Amino acid sequence: MALIYIIEDDDSIREIEEFALMNAGHKVIGFPCAKDFYRRLEDVLPDLCLVDVMLPDESGNDIVKKLRRNPDTRMIPVIMVTAKTTELDLVKGLEDGADDYIKKPFSVMELMSRVKALLRRSQPEEIKELRLDDLVINNEKREVAISGNVIELTFKEYELLSLFVMNKGIVLNRDTIMDQVWGTDYEGESRTIDMHVKTLRHKLGDYGNRIRTVRNVGYVIE
Repeated sequence: MALIYIIEDDDSIREIEEFALMNAGHKVIGFPCAKDFYRRLEDVLPDLCLVDVMLPDESGNDIVKKLRRNPDTRMIPVIMVTAKTTELDLVKGLEDGADDYIKKPFSVMELMSRVKALLRRSQPEEIKELRLDDLVINNEKREVAISGNVIELTFKEYELLSLFVMNKGIVLNRDTIMDQVWGTDYEGESRTIDMHVKTLRHKLGDYGNRIRTVRNVGYVIE
C-alpha cells in the first residue's frame, strides 16, 4: 500500500489518523512539526501527505508551497487538514498547492475516502500527451506547458485540466467531473470543483479564459 506522512502537532488527532490509515494497510509516519518532516523527506518521499494548517514551527500553507517549488516533491499529493472553514481560507490552501482539504472535526470515513480517492488517481494516464493549441499536457512527465513554459499545477488541477482537454468542446456536468477527478466515494462539498477551477484558470492565464462555466450544468474548455 501507500507510504503516508502526517504532519500534525495535536497528538490525539495524529494518532487517530495514523491508526485509521494503518488499519487500511498503509505505512504511516507522523510528525509533530515541520522540521522533523523535512528531515525525513530527505531520505524517503511519501506517496501522500496529510498536512495540518496550524503547526508550531511553520504553517501548513508554507510547507505545501515549498513542496511545490521542489522538482522532487512537487507532484506529491497533499491533503490539508484545517480548522479554518471560510471559503477564503480553503481557496488559499488550494492556491498554495494543496490537492484537497479536510475540515476539522472530521470522521474517519471521510478521511479514508479522501485518501483513497487521491491515491487512486496518483498514477500517470496511459495517454502520453494531450494538446490544446500551444498548451501541452505530458503525462509521462506529468507536466503542463504553454508555449514551452512549464505551468506548476497541483495533482487535482492537473487531473481536472486533463479531463477538460480530453473532452474539449464537450460540456461536462458536475457529477461527471466529481466522479472522474474525485471519485464516486468522495463525500466532500461539490463547491470544491469551483475552487479548483478558479485556481486553475488563474495559473493558465489566457488559456484559463477558455474554461467556460455552463450555468447550472458544469464546465467546458473551448
